[in-house]
This record gives sequence, structure tokens and C-alpha cells, in this order.
Amino acid sequence: MALPNDPMILLSYVNTQLRDNYSSLSELCKSLCVDKEDITSKLSTIDYEYDENLNKFV
Repeated sequence: MALPNDPMILLSYVNTQLRDNYSSLSELCKSLCVDKEDITSKLSTIDYEYDENLNKFV
């Protein structure tokens, strides 16, 4: 499955997946076979960063 290209939709998708299915961003990336840097880079363009303690982008 391809991840959404739009950063806002990607944010919603990734945070929902982290909340419902994955205990970390690394686990999500490994499971979906996506590059962690690609996600963090795209979401940084809208001023969101991954918070490990909260397990979501804030």
C-alpha cells in the first residue's frame, strides 16, 4: 500500500496507525516497508515531529 502524498492526510493516517496498530514509528515503517526518513521528512514540512513518548507526530 502506498502512503498518502499529501502531508496532512499522511499525518492523519500515520497517527491513526500508530494509535491503533503500532507501538512505535519504527515498527510501523518496518511493517509497511517504508522509509522512516521519508515520513519524518514529509511531516516536518508541516512542522510535525515524532514524539516517541506519545507515539505520535505532534
